[in-house]
Amino acid sequence: MNDSPASAAPPDPARILVIDDDLTVGEVVAGYLTRAGHHVDRAGDGNQGLDLARAHRPDLLVLDLMLPGIDGLEVLRRLRATEDGADLPVVMLTARGDEADRILGLELGADDYVTKPFSPRELVLRVQSVLRRSRASAGSATTPAPVRLVSGDITLDPRARRADRGGRELLLTLREFDLLAFLLRNPGTVFARQELMQRVWGWDFGDLSTVTVHVRRLREKIEDDPAAPTLITTVWGVGYRYDPVTDGRHDPVTDEKDGPA
Repeated sequence: MNDSPASAAPPDPARILVIDDDLTVGEVVAGYLTRAGHHVDRAGDGNQGLDLARAHRPDLLVLDLMLPGIDGLEVLRRLRATEDGADLPVVMLTARGDEADRILGLELGADDYVTKPFSPRELVLRVQSVLRRSRASAGSATTPAPVRLVSGDITLDPRARRADRGGRELLLTLREFDLLAFLLRNPGTVFARQELMQRVWGWDFGDLSTVTVHVRRLREKIEDDPAAPTLITTVWGVGYRYDPVTDGRHDPVTDEKDGPA
């Protein structure tokens, strides 16, 4: 980890909590993020990290998965179960061979991950990318309201950040909501995983398995049979496509304007 630190201060500094039991890694990560213009708090274990997150809500969490006592995945579970932590942006630090843990972390709602050993400069770039996406989503409530999207019994309201199916709210993570909204706006079009990463979440780099995980999770919430999906279909060798069914169960996607027709 001998990269030169990122020196350009962000226009809107963030409060970042770093939870890592490795003193050297924690110091390096905190140092680079501080030089990038952010305020950094540090914790050496899961319990201390949870206490700090509750006392001073961070704008983003950098979380090592291998922690003594309460591991990083349990920290993430507990945070996601709280109102303040439900939408907290999280970048995981994982060992290169911990693929199962990375996938589970993404399923729990982590936004991105960096594998050890890592470039501190890359970590700073990933943190700032996640912060931009998170703030853009939060700021969307102040922009002119887009119309609702309706596809059969699925209704998505971008202003309220709410999606329903058959009158029942779909409990979607931030990433899942953005993916569904994008697919509903582009029915019948095939998108490669790399294209989805760039156009839905603004990621210019990253593991394509991130997209696979979010597609699978979204299928589990909107498909009648996630093992045999009919809405989000796989086009082998290419990517994914949203296929609204037109046999009476699901009509083509339409924009539903507010107020009377």
